[in-house]
Amino acid sequence: MTRLADLTTRGRSVRAHRPWPRTVIDAAVWRAATRRLTAGELALLGLWGEPGQVHMALLDEAAGRVAVLSLDCPDGHYPSVSAHHAPAGRLERALCDLTGLKARGAPDPRAWLDHGRWTLRHPLGAPVPAAGAAQPYVFLPAEGESLHQIAVGPVHAGTIEPGHFRFTANGETVVRLEARLGYAHRGLLARMAGADLATAARLAARASGDSTVAYGYAFARAAEAALKVEAPPRAVWLRALMAELERLANHLGDIGAICNDAAFLMMHAHCAVLREAALRANSATFGHRLMMDRIVPGGVTSDLAPDGASVLRALVGTVRERLPVLTALYDDTASLQDRTVGTGVVSTELVRRFAAGGFVGRASGRDFDTRRALRYPPYDRLEFQTPVRTEGDVNARVWIRIDEVSQSLGLVEQILERLPGGPVRRDLPAGSGEGLALVEGFRGDVLAWLRLDRGRVARAWLRDPSWFQWPLVEAAVEGDIVADFPLANKSFNCAYAGSDL
Repeated sequence: MTRLADLTTRGRSVRAHRPWPRTVIDAAVWRAATRRLTAGELALLGLWGEPGQVHMALLDEAAGRVAVLSLDCPDGHYPSVSAHHAPAGRLERALCDLTGLKARGAPDPRAWLDHGRWTLRHPLGAPVPAAGAAQPYVFLPAEGESLHQIAVGPVHAGTIEPGHFRFTANGETVVRLEARLGYAHRGLLARMAGADLATAARLAARASGDSTVAYGYAFARAAEAALKVEAPPRAVWLRALMAELERLANHLGDIGAICNDAAFLMMHAHCAVLREAALRANSATFGHRLMMDRIVPGGVTSDLAPDGASVLRALVGTVRERLPVLTALYDDTASLQDRTVGTGVVSTELVRRFAAGGFVGRASGRDFDTRRALRYPPYDRLEFQTPVRTEGDVNARVWIRIDEVSQSLGLVEQILERLPGGPVRRDLPAGSGEGLALVEGFRGDVLAWLRLDRGRVARAWLRDPSWFQWPLVEAAVEGDIVADFPLANKSFNCAYAGSDL
């Protein structure tokens, strides 16, 4: 019996939860699960709540198993996970803001999403009218001589999402960085509660615009698991095709943007041209540059255009021809390497502790890819490799992206060659059940959980990879100079909206 299976047998199984188990346990088992997280035996996938109950999704990476543990909170409290396992900290704070459930013994009780400007407090729990003026947010202190603070944001000099960064520095050297997010909170989860499945799917697809395919993919798979249905085979393969096209466009854009933050505009320009080519191919093939709302519960809304395969093969040929020239330019430019090598380093131990996925984890030695570790179709029938490096710096994160572009090109070709025929969508019953899904987005693993009640969403929760990557940005820049922050930050490219819900 695995470590995770042992925990799931020590409580009451929720039979309607699929495809992985959900078990209602007591506080003793909750604490035992926390100890296993602290020991590194399990990885935290998510932490969320609803009135009177808190849920924790866990991964046994070695066994390739996932489970959800649920704890009743009749007094509105539960034992803090973050008191022993730091990656749970921001999730506990957000959980409290949304539901009112408090983590007993939490080391950081500050609000996270609620900036004191909501008209209602605890909108997903027992809502109460907000009263009083917003309290000042107290940033964590840093001690030492000759320290000063630099405040950046939440409004930035560019068309980017809002986030506040508070630097404590000694001269130009960063001593501490603390991020404050929540400015892009839109109440997505509250709007999903009670919505029909089609409306909820549209909301999920807008959690983070650059990952709209990944969110739509995860939400659709969770809904299908809850209803015990499967999408048609052609839709399954088209979903993977869209996911790889989204990964391709985002990685090409990021490679150029990182170089731009190091003042190397030539790479930025060439990569922008390739990203634009990918977006135009998406539009020609599926009718939308970002492929938003193309993946829905039950299948996909757009089949491959009549000339879609030839358009995508031409795109693959263009990127495959130009990418080696650009990577050689990147690797042979000494002034660029001077900025990226050794900057923004994150240790292997830290990415494993936070279970950081995507290029952030893989650049620091964590060999985890949901497509391979949990092998959902059609990836269980496709050949690809997951690139891994150990340096953990900006340069490593660039190279992971470059290598993943090559892998995605190969996956696009395989999918086009083996794409089955048939319908692309099926009708869904107005049923009830619970579903959980993880898919590999371009940033890493995206999680979607929902409970359906006669075809409507009773509760839902979405988790972006950035929840576990933002804290690593803070760690990465300690000891670097302030001027290197934009470069390090872009190499992570964490989502603001995806973390703000």
